[in-house]
Amino acid sequence: MDEDQYRAAYNEINPNRCIFEKAITNRRCDCSLKHPFILATREGVACQSEKALIRCTSVLNSMRNNARFSLKVITIDGPMPHNKELQVQAGGMLALQSLLSHTEPSIASTDSKTDLQTVTNIHKTLQAALEQYSSIEQLPYGEIVKGIVKYVSRPKRKKNKE
Repeated sequence: MDEDQYRAAYNEINPNRCIFEKAITNRRCDCSLKHPFILATREGVACQSEKALIRCTSVLNSMRNNARFSLKVITIDGPMPHNKELQVQAGGMLALQSLLSHTEPSIASTDSKTDLQTVTNIHKTLQAALEQYSSIEQLPYGEIVKGIVKYVSRPKRKKNKE
């Protein structure tokens, strides 16, 4: 299957692509509304709620816009390059989760298999954030951007000295 065929098939079977797909497939976030699938040995994630997808899209776009300067990205017309997009998705949600739980990001829930921080449920985290801060515009983007900038997708390996 070539890349064009893959994209056509992907868009056909997944009309509600999860906006946080990169963070979910990297196992840094999870969501109760996700619908995972595999197409041509690649993982994909659909959203089961159009209303939640609209809200997630608005929040992620706001995170991108607020983090643009800190990430040294001049213009944003949609998703950023892969690593920066993962940094915004996972780093932003981890920061938001830690703000809501009043914990330091370094001790926010960790995946016991990998010792990496994870967001347990994007949908519930965003619901709680909107209850606490009233609207997307009122979210504490200063703190969220700090979490985005600090986010490391994969810790560097230690070299064995032999």
